Amino acid sequence: MGRIVERCDPGGRAWIAEAIRLVEADSNRSADTHLHVFPLPPEWGIDLYLKDESVHPTGSLKHRLARSLFLYGLANGWITRGTTIIEASSGSTAVSEAYFARLLGLPFVAVMPASTSPEKIALIEFFGGRCHLVDEPGAIYDESRRLAAECGGHFMDQFTFAERATDWRGNNNIAESIFEQLRLERYPEPSWVVVGAGTGGTSATIGRYVRFRRFQTRLAVVDPEGSAFFGAFADRDPDRTASGSRIEGIGRPRVEPSFLPAVIDRMIRVPDAASIAAMRWTSAIGGRSVGGSTGTNMWGVARLIGEMRARGERGSVVTLICDGGERYAGTYASDAWLRAQGLDIAPYTAALERFLETGALPDGGPDGTPEASVPDGASGIT
Repeated sequence: MGRIVERCDPGGRAWIAEAIRLVEADSNRSADTHLHVFPLPPEWGIDLYLKDESVHPTGSLKHRLARSLFLYGLANGWITRGTTIIEASSGSTAVSEAYFARLLGLPFVAVMPASTSPEKIALIEFFGGRCHLVDEPGAIYDESRRLAAECGGHFMDQFTFAERATDWRGNNNIAESIFEQLRLERYPEPSWVVVGAGTGGTSATIGRYVRFRRFQTRLAVVDPEGSAFFGAFADRDPDRTASGSRIEGIGRPRVEPSFLPAVIDRMIRVPDAASIAAMRWTSAIGGRSVGGSTGTNMWGVARLIGEMRARGERGSVVTLICDGGERYAGTYASDAWLRAQGLDIAPYTAALERFLETGALPDGGPDGTPEASVPDGASGIT
């Protein structure tokens, strides 16, 4: 005789359905993020756009990721009534996940490096989350798994699921939003989109989308000092490790599962002093306070626009405002913190000021600090 096993939990299914409705309703209440024009000399014939992800309800690009991860976990049956949510995060993802956990009435624990900015810790706690700090950044994965097993919770694992939780074909993901907002511009198909990599989910979504839609747009990923991604891409080494990054939200001590090098056209390694100089420069020129990872983006943007200028190309470039600068008042915006870290941003600030005058950045970094780039044609890790 055959055997039938049926798991019937109408109450659980009803809770999941209501939870999904709540998450989608939150999205429906939010307008799309703005695409700002950054002022460049008009004679260059190059338009630069900054997509302002800092205006999400939780103040960063990670709001999109957190929404996708919750929907993915709910649809998979991993998140149910009363599930404790555990996440390994350097800050912004945890802020956004704490928001959605509170929306659904679920406990939330963020496992993060002890070096995470106090401003981000305060935001997580504001949204009802609890912060579990570890001294060694590389230990956040195992500690998250341990905590989840201990309490019977769910480890969201953004670094594994970021690239698959987001529907890269469309469904108002960040790539579709960018191209729709560019539709009436004079260069609606950008020459470059420039992003950083933390989980790798954003670069995976954009890289897949431009190929799926058959656009000729190229994707550049900028990577800060101490991150494993650039070296792994350059040497095709998926096992590359590094010390970790001082630029919160991007750069990792290991190559994360969500990082997809085959959809990236170019990687640029950016010194930390350049990232912070570009953060401050962007805030001053653009009139919007931005964080350190946006500065990393903008240094890469300046490098690419300088190359376009040298070749006599016209077109558009898009990058992201990942979060606001108010989260870094005690770190990147503090001259005392820079001195304590041994970072001199003055040569990079001067280089950016010359960039607006001449349309070029000096090769190799203005003070000899190593800067590297893997150009088109390097396919990355195979």
